[in-house]
Amino acid sequence: MKILAIETSTESASVALLHGDVVLERDVAGRTHSETLLPTIRQLLLDGGIPLADLDAIAFSAGPGAFTGLRLGCGAAQGLAIGTGKPLIPIGTLEALASQCPEENVFVVADARMSEVYFAAYRRQGDALVEFQAAACAAPGAVVLPEEGTWFGFGSGFGVYRDSLPAALGNRLLAFDESPLPRAASVARLAAAR
Repeated sequence: MKILAIETSTESASVALLHGDVVLERDVAGRTHSETLLPTIRQLLLDGGIPLADLDAIAFSAGPGAFTGLRLGCGAAQGLAIGTGKPLIPIGTLEALASQCPEENVFVVADARMSEVYFAAYRRQGDALVEFQAAACAAPGAVVLPEEGTWFGFGSGFGVYRDSLPAALGNRLLAFDESPLPRAASVARLAAAR
């Protein structure tokens, strides 16, 4: 299985190439992602030794996230998929983020800007990650954990609202990690499972 993945939902965009169990990942650097995304993809494919025509599918982070970044990532993925006749696989940004957390019950909260956050809950069941609470957007004070269980918080929303969000969620939030951002490697691995 050879999958190209694009993640552009945040300011830290990345692309990844999954070939079997090996993942190559590159950050999309430069002034704007629109200027550097396609050259980064081209270099990634060269580094991986896989021509665009040999891919099995192209995956992209479908949101929620920054509108301009999502539009760019989706447009690039769609153009490459149409141009090569390859399948296109959309992956939810919050699911990709949750897949990076090793905890069993993951409550993902990502900064949505404008005093809001995106949030969702996922549970690990064997090797699978199952959505337990659908993605939503709300002011930090309106965010609620699922009605049952204890949860580990994961995502940038915990950093931006570290003074208010954990307290609002109560004692069923065991701990949190505010540092992670969604990565293209996670998008690629989720796409391979589909």
